Amino acid sequence: MKKTDIVDLLNKDIEGEHAAIIQYLMHAYSMGEGELSCEIEAIAREEMRHLDFLAETVVELGGVPSFHRGEMRMSGKDVASWMKNDVLAEVDAITMYEEHIKLIPDTKIKRLLERILSDEKSHHGDFQKFVSEAKEEGLKDISGNKQDKVTEILNWGIEHEYTVIIQYLLHSYLAPNDHMRKEMQDQAINEMQHLGWLSEKMVGKGGRPRIEHSKINHAVKPSGMLNADIKIEKAVAAKYDEAAKEVTDPKLKKLFTRIRDHELYHVKVFTDLKKTIKD
Repeated sequence: MKKTDIVDLLNKDIEGEHAAIIQYLMHAYSMGEGELSCEIEAIAREEMRHLDFLAETVVELGGVPSFHRGEMRMSGKDVASWMKNDVLAEVDAITMYEEHIKLIPDTKIKRLLERILSDEKSHHGDFQKFVSEAKEEGLKDISGNKQDKVTEILNWGIEHEYTVIIQYLLHSYLAPNDHMRKEMQDQAINEMQHLGWLSEKMVGKGGRPRIEHSKINHAVKPSGMLNADIKIEKAVAAKYDEAAKEVTDPKLKKLFTRIRDHELYHVKVFTDLKKTIKD
């Protein structure tokens, strides 16, 4: 099997992990705070780790990680229905990893996929248990369909955060050295925090998080990556500043101001990083 064929298979795995992450986070945010939502977020973090393993392997093979998102199952009006969909997502993952393990001849990659497969089988059991727990507790969708200026601003923020998470992760995998890679991943983690904060606020305000991304920068040269990252952070910091002045809710105003300050910090990090990088 050619390296390019292995890359294609691994990118399908990445796309599946990507879909699972967003599906599980949407379910966790929409059921509100509690033990079950925390457990689901923990599983989503494990899927993020899988994505990281796979993306690094793709780069080692000379490929570029795919950040297209696979198919999600978002139907269902109560948490038990969502958990059934999450069980099915794990069935899909198990089936795909078992198939790819058979197809890929590389021993090291087989071992990685077997390790991920073990996690997916565990997740499958977890979600089966969550179906019963959700039924017993009568857990419901607490998000709503409210649409006003505040939910519009929140969904704008969610879209931005999701976009830069993907962009910074992609740039981290293509970075020329470990220092840039770590900095990009650190800022991506910070943006993941923002995504969670904004999504939880959205549900609290009676809205529904819309986790969709806008255009991703696919620059290959480090300077091009960092120029794009600096540009988007400057624009977004200004937008969060504007949002903080526009809303009247003190807690929301404080949140937007905090995120604005983080984005300005990112500008400084990327600017300093640019001085150390050569194309």
